[in-house]
Amino acid sequence: MAARAARATLRALPNIISSSRLLLAAGFAVVTDADRRLGLVGLAAFTDFLDGWIARRAEWTTKWGALLDPIADRVFALAAVVTFVVMGQLSIIGALVMISRDIMTAIGFFVARIIPWLRPVEFKARPLGKIVTFLQFVTFVSLLRFPAAVAVCLWLVGVASLLSVIDYTLALWRARTR
Repeated sequence: MAARAARATLRALPNIISSSRLLLAAGFAVVTDADRRLGLVGLAAFTDFLDGWIARRAEWTTKWGALLDPIADRVFALAAVVTFVVMGQLSIIGALVMISRDIMTAIGFFVARIIPWLRPVEFKARPLGKIVTFLQFVTFVSLLRFPAAVAVCLWLVGVASLLSVIDYTLALWRARTR
């Protein structure tokens, strides 16, 4: 019985790691020191890699984890973007660029769920979406340490976001026509 409980706890490890980004997001919003914020960005990026790596490597992937991981990513990104806007380090336009993929993906998800004649399709992470998340983390680091690189980072996030939305749309469209 104890071995079964231990296995269940280990199987939950990726979801626990994903959930930690929610706490890191709160910490990012509260902490004012740039070095500590940089550490929180690093931890968030590391946990984003680690949870998926463990889940895939140990074959502990779950539907809950597949939902929790992107939510935790979006919460961290939104908390960081809002914090940078409030601190005057990021413009509203910059913030919209940073979260444009997330806005479009959320709209697409809700449209796909509320239109009854659309056949349900499972939303899965796509490589371009992962690239956008990575570029968001790079932009956060730039905002904290390399302000001269922020404009280039925002362009990269914007282009990658557009390509990601197109990629998600095409993938969902193809899945619906099968």
